[in-house]
Amino acid sequence: MTGWLLRYDGWDPSAEALRESLCALGNGRFATRAAAPENRAGNGSYPGTYAAGVFDRLPDVVDGHRLENESIVNLPDWQSLTFRIDDGAWLDLSALAVTGYVQELDLRRGVLTRRFVVEDQQGRRTGVAQRRLVSMADPCLAALDLTVEAENWSGTLTVRSALDGRVTNDGVARYRGLDGRHLVDLRPVVDGDVLGLDARTVQSGVVVSLAARHRVLVDGRPATAGTETATEPGCAAVDLVLAVDPGRPVTVEKIAALCTSRDRGIGEPGEAARDEIARAGSFADVLARHELAWDHLWTRCDVRITGPVRATLVLRLHVFHLLQSVSPHSVDLDVGIPARGLHGEAYRGHVFWDEVFVLPFLNLRLPEVARAMLLYRWRRLPQARASARAVGRRGAMFPWQSGSTGREETQTMHLNPRSQRWLPDNSHLQRHIGLAVAYNNTWRYYEATGDVDFLSEYGAELILSVAAFWGDLASYDPVGDRFDICGVMGPDEYHDALPGADSPGLDDNAYTNVMAAWTLTRALECLDVLLPGRRHELLDLLDIRRADLEHWQHVSRKLRLCWADGVLLQFRGYDQLEEFDWAGYRERYGDISRLDRILEAEGRSPNDYKLSKQADVLMLFQLLTSDELYAVLDRLGYPHDRHTIPRSVAYYLERTSHGSTLSKVVHAWVLARGDRRRAWNWFLEALESDVADVQGGTTGEGIHLGAMAGTLDLLQRGFTGLETREEVLGFDPFLPDALGSVRFRLRYRRHSEVEVTIDHDTLTVGGSSTGSTVLPVRVRDKHFRLDPRGSLAIPLRRRRGD
Repeated sequence: MTGWLLRYDGWDPSAEALRESLCALGNGRFATRAAAPENRAGNGSYPGTYAAGVFDRLPDVVDGHRLENESIVNLPDWQSLTFRIDDGAWLDLSALAVTGYVQELDLRRGVLTRRFVVEDQQGRRTGVAQRRLVSMADPCLAALDLTVEAENWSGTLTVRSALDGRVTNDGVARYRGLDGRHLVDLRPVVDGDVLGLDARTVQSGVVVSLAARHRVLVDGRPATAGTETATEPGCAAVDLVLAVDPGRPVTVEKIAALCTSRDRGIGEPGEAARDEIARAGSFADVLARHELAWDHLWTRCDVRITGPVRATLVLRLHVFHLLQSVSPHSVDLDVGIPARGLHGEAYRGHVFWDEVFVLPFLNLRLPEVARAMLLYRWRRLPQARASARAVGRRGAMFPWQSGSTGREETQTMHLNPRSQRWLPDNSHLQRHIGLAVAYNNTWRYYEATGDVDFLSEYGAELILSVAAFWGDLASYDPVGDRFDICGVMGPDEYHDALPGADSPGLDDNAYTNVMAAWTLTRALECLDVLLPGRRHELLDLLDIRRADLEHWQHVSRKLRLCWADGVLLQFRGYDQLEEFDWAGYRERYGDISRLDRILEAEGRSPNDYKLSKQADVLMLFQLLTSDELYAVLDRLGYPHDRHTIPRSVAYYLERTSHGSTLSKVVHAWVLARGDRRRAWNWFLEALESDVADVQGGTTGEGIHLGAMAGTLDLLQRGFTGLETREEVLGFDPFLPDALGSVRFRLRYRRHSEVEVTIDHDTLTVGGSSTGSTVLPVRVRDKHFRLDPRGSLAIPLRRRRGD
C-alpha cells in the first residue's frame, strides 16, 4: 500500500463483495460497484449502478402485514464486457488458471485497474488488463477499456459488450425475500457498435437511458472489427470480432453515458445519452478531463498527516468515497447524503443523520455542496410539517429515514438474521433527526460560511420549524417545575421502551433534551441575525407569536435531565436497569457488537440492561464543546464541575457494544482531550471499520459514509480543536503522540483558501494571496490576525499529556 494506491493481490471470490464496495467509482451523480465486468450477479459478485435520488417504491407482504419500501434502484449495468477465444466459453475466472492477479484503485486519479493472466484447458495463455472510471469531469459519463494480449496462441477473439437491464435489487441478503424488480419497459437498441437501453422505474416513473459506443485498437492503432448483434430481452449487446496473433495487444474502449428524466438541462434521456457519448472523445480524452477534475478536488480536500502509511491511505480512501457520494455534481440534483453512499443497497439508499458527520468536512471545503444538502431538507419542510400535524404537533418533524419525498421511510418491521424472526421496528421514534437538521445542517454551516443569505432565505425557516416542534412536544410538570420530552428514542437504538412498558418510547433522553434546549436557544438567537423585515415575514409565515418565543425561552431553561452519582443518565429510569454480563457474553459469543440480535434470539431484550449499541449521551461531547455543553447545563440550572464530562465518559465507555461503525469515531472524539493514547487507538479502529469489514460482511452492501467522514472530522477538528464561531477561526491542538503532524486547506467565510499545518510544536496558518480581509485567529487563549498575503507560525506550549 502507498498513500494513494489501494491494492489487492490475488483473485479471491470470497472477498469480491468487499472489494466491489471499497473500489467502487462515482462522481456524486451516480456510482458503480467494482464488480468484474465479465460477471453478472452471483457467486459473490454483484454489479450495481446507483444514481443519486433515483428511488422506487414497491409493496410486499411480510407475516401477513402489507409493507411498502422505497429503495434506491439498481440501474442497468453499463460496464458489462467480456471475451472468448474462438468458439470457447466466455471469460470465467473460476474455470481458468489465474496468475498475477492485481486490482488497484488509484485514489489520486480516480481510476480502477485490473490485471491478470489466464490459462485455459488447451494451455492458451492470455494477458488481460482493464481500466475503469466514472467521470468526475463529465457527470453523465463512464468509461472502461479492455486490453487482451495472446501470449502463445493465434485465433479469433470475440469481445461482447452489453448494457444489461436484467438486474434487480438483490444486493442485501435480508431483503431478498422482498420484491426487488424495479425496472420495466426495457427497450434495447443496437446500431452497429453503438448500444442503447431505455428503462422505467415501476412506481416513481423515472426514465433511465444508457448509451455506449466502442473503439477498437490493435497495437495501439485504430482498427476495424466485425460486429454482430447479440441482443437478448432486456439487454443490448454487440460482439466485436477480430483476428489475434501473439504479442499484438487488442484494446476495446467503451464510453458509456447514463441520463435520467430527473436530470436538468436535457430533453429526452435516450437522446441525451447518445449526445453525451458522441461528444465525449476517446478514452484518453475522457480520462484526461477526469484526472484534472480529481486533481482540483484533491487540492481542496486532501488531508495529509505524518503518521502510519496505512492511516494516510485509508484517510484518503475516506475522502475519495465521500466525494464520490456527494460532489459538486450533486448540487443541482435535490438529493441528501445517503448513509451507505452510492455504493450498494444497504439501508435502501436512505438518508439518516449521517450528515452530522459529513457536513463539517464539506462546510470548510465545498460549502456550495453543503448548501445543496441543506436545501434537500428545506424542500421537504412541507412533508415534515405534515408529519408533525399527523401526531398532533406544530412545527416540523423530520423522518428518521428519508428518501425521495421526505416522508418517513423507516421500516415498521425488521428481520433478525439470528432468529429469522420479523420484529416491530420503532426506530422512527428517533425524533432527534430534526435536531441534527437544525444543529449541523444549518447553524454550523452558517458559522463556518457566514452565509447570511442562506440563513435568511432557508436556514432560519428550518431552525424555527424544528424549534416549534420541540417547544410543542415538551410537556410541563408543575410539581418538578420541569419540562419533559416523552415517547422518543435516542441515538443508542438498543432501548426503545422501559422494561414491561405497554408502548414504545422513552422519556427525557439526555441527548434529545440537551440538543432540544440548544436548538431552542439557537432559534431565538437566529432571529436576532435576521433583518427586521425578514424576521417578521418568517414569524408570520410560521405562525410563531410572542407567546411562542416566550415559551421557547421557558422550555430551553427548564428541560429535565436525569442524574445518578454525578453521571448524566441516558434517559429517565436508566439507573433502574440491570447491569449486563459483558465478560460472560464475550466468552460465549465472541463478537457481541449486535447484542440486540443476540438477546432477542435468546428471548430477552436490551431494554432490560445498562448497555448501548453506540454513543448516545457521549454524542453530546462530540457535537458540543465543553464550553457549549456547560452553557446548556447552566441555562438549565444543573450544577457541574470539571469532572462532569469525564465521569460520564468513563461510565458509558464501559457499557457500549459498538454495534455501529459510528460509535468508535465518537469514542475517539470524546477521549481526544483527556486520553490521547486511547483516542488514537479508537481512531485507528474507526479507520479500519470498512477497509477491514469489521462488522463481518456489511461493507459489501455499501460503505458507511458517516463513519468515513467522521474519521476525517475527528482529524480536522477533534485533534486540532478547530472551531468556527463568532467570525474567529479557533484552534486548540492536542495531537496524539503517534500523529506527527496534520496539514489541510479550508475555506472559512470570506477567506477562500487557508492552509493549516499543525505539529506538536507549531501551528502555521497561511492565507491566500488573493484575499482582501484580515482573518482573526485564536490559538488556545491567544488571539492573532492573519494577513491574507502572509502566514502565522505560532509556537505551541506543550500540554500535560495523558
